[in-house]
Parts: sequence; structure tokens; C-alpha cells
Amino acid sequence: MKMIIAIVRDTDLESVSQALTSADFRVTRIASTGGLLRRGVATLLAGVEDERVEAALQVIRQALAPAQAGEKRATIFVVPVEQFTQV
Repeated sequence: MKMIIAIVRDTDLESVSQALTSADFRVTRIASTGGLLRRGVATLLAGVEDERVEAALQVIRQALAPAQAGEKRATIFVVPVEQFTQV
């Protein structure tokens, strides 16, 4: 299992989270602030089975709005999960 941590612009939050949930990925949204100009961003967390990681990344990429020149659309981390428990 992997944890996808996607930091997206506020303007992309709804489209990315809706696209992920429509593709049967569970997503947790966290409001955050970052970048040089302290622009509004949101962090999305998604626990994903190893074989579905590339599909989730593709959903994220397709849901992002085009970036302006020199601007990044998102920062995405994929990290291993050693243990997963729901209580």
C-alpha cells in the first residue's frame, strides 16, 4: 500500500477530489498554505493499493487545470505505508 500526498492549488481542489472519489479512491482533504507567495493550497491524502497508484496519479493529472507559464500544477508524493489499521 502507498500513501499519495497531493498538494494542489485551491482552485483545483474540488475537481481533483471529485475525480478521485468518482474513480473509487478515498480522499482526505486538508486545508494548507504554502509557496513563496503564501497562496492557498490544499493537501489531499489517499491510501492506495500498489497496483492502483498509477491510475490514481493519472486521475489527478487529468483533473488539474492547465498551469500558467512557469507555474507548477501540483506537488505529489508517493510514500510506502508499512501498516494500515481502521478502528
